[in-house]
Amino acid sequence: MPALDAKVAAIIDKAQADDSDEDALIAELENDDDLDAFREQRRQQLHAEFERAQQLRNQEHGTYVEIKDEKQLMDITTSTKLCVVHFFKPDFHRCGIMDNHLASLAPSHYEARLLRINVDNCPFLVTKLKVQVLPCVIAFIDGIGADRIVGFEGLGRTLDSFTTRDLESRLIRAGVFERSKVTKEDERQASLRSKAAKQADSDDDDWD
Repeated sequence: MPALDAKVAAIIDKAQADDSDEDALIAELENDDDLDAFREQRRQQLHAEFERAQQLRNQEHGTYVEIKDEKQLMDITTSTKLCVVHFFKPDFHRCGIMDNHLASLAPSHYEARLLRINVDNCPFLVTKLKVQVLPCVIAFIDGIGADRIVGFEGLGRTLDSFTTRDLESRLIRAGVFERSKVTKEDERQASLRSKAAKQADSDDDDWD
């Protein structure tokens, strides 16, 4: 999909956070002091993006949900263009930290489906995808793995911690997120939840 005009993107992202309706979006665009030749183009783009966001949300985009059955997970990843899947175990504290960051990202990144599945419920996929270290997050585009995050590797400045923005940037580079949407408040809330989840300090959870 073509990149959104910067003003349209800013209005859409703010509106999703505030749960605004389309009339409110158009009003905000009309109140823009920059009366230029792109006004009507932006209006049309805003309408199209709002409709797209609503359609995706009706298909459970913008949520972070657990899938219990691996066949259902395979069906979703192969029928949905953009997916992020967290393979986890509930008693692994690092999986809890990853959950917190993904839960923070899901509402604003409605362009992708964000899912989690307990590795005990997907033995076939664990073997097929060679999932050995948890947390393991795999980004899928049209059912094909586009990136894999093992543990916290490649996130943040240390192997022990990372920010929601770090994870968002990684998923943008993978092509499953469209643009940066994390706010300072998002990061603050995710940091508080991550600290609460971090009850112990250990190496990556190698469970294979």
